[in-house]
Amino acid sequence: MLLVAVTFVWGVTFVEIKDALGDVSPLLFNAVRMTLAGAALALVFRKHLRMTAAALGTGIWMGTLLWMGYEFQTTGLVLTTPSKSAFLTGVSVVLVPVFLALLWRRHINRWTSLGVLAAFVGLYLLTVPSSGPGGFFSGINKGDALTLGCAVTFAFQIIFMGRAMRSHAFEQIATLQACVAAVLMAASVPLLEKPHVVWSPRVVIAILVTALLGTAAAFTIQAWAQQFTPPTHTALIFVLEPVFAWASSYVLLGERLGTRAGLGALLIIAGVLLSELKGSASLPSGEVGDGARVAMERETAR
Repeated sequence: MLLVAVTFVWGVTFVEIKDALGDVSPLLFNAVRMTLAGAALALVFRKHLRMTAAALGTGIWMGTLLWMGYEFQTTGLVLTTPSKSAFLTGVSVVLVPVFLALLWRRHINRWTSLGVLAAFVGLYLLTVPSSGPGGFFSGINKGDALTLGCAVTFAFQIIFMGRAMRSHAFEQIATLQACVAAVLMAASVPLLEKPHVVWSPRVVIAILVTALLGTAAAFTIQAWAQQFTPPTHTALIFVLEPVFAWASSYVLLGERLGTRAGLGALLIIAGVLLSELKGSASLPSGEVGDGARVAMERETAR
């Protein structure tokens, strides 16, 4: 039940962030919320922060990937809808076995292959209008393309986080990557955008919810809950994230996906389920790609 509650918070934050971006530039928003999140995690896990040089280097690398992923995602959210952003971000899960096969020569079973195929067909239907001339790339909205960059980055973060968790404490990596991402986000604000903010209630609420509930509290609850929840159950629960994002966007913003985009969204969910529930069942114990680890690192700094 706690994992479902956490998933609901993550899904709703897509709508909250989209709404807040009317009063604040995306990179500045990221910098403020990640700084608050890093401070909260440092406070919660302060007794676990004595780390080795290897853990420090891993945390810096993970923080860099986290920074890239969220800069792509939040900037893309300015130009696309909350539900599409959530569904496209979810594609990172099925990209993991693809990258493992291409770059690390890992075997992909038939269920994972079918899941990847379903997700990519869904991706096409969700992002490319039926009347879009000129083929695939000309039909993709710029915000969709940026969000796809987010999915690719998060997929690599999933892979490297899975390796990091074999030799480092999650408290150290979670805190350090959030702090590193916060520093990089703050440094990139004056370089990559013209920052602006109106400290309206929707901006303040979005920052507090995403930083404290969606990051510090949610990650702590998740780390505790996954001691008792099987990976396949965790994967099934986290598939609800884009569903919650779409439902909240429908209720609060009146967003409707349409038949074509709705079918694409369903295919993405089906692809994630096939890849995680069937594909991960054949992986050796401790292999990257199981639902628990995917959920852990993909959402660590939300």
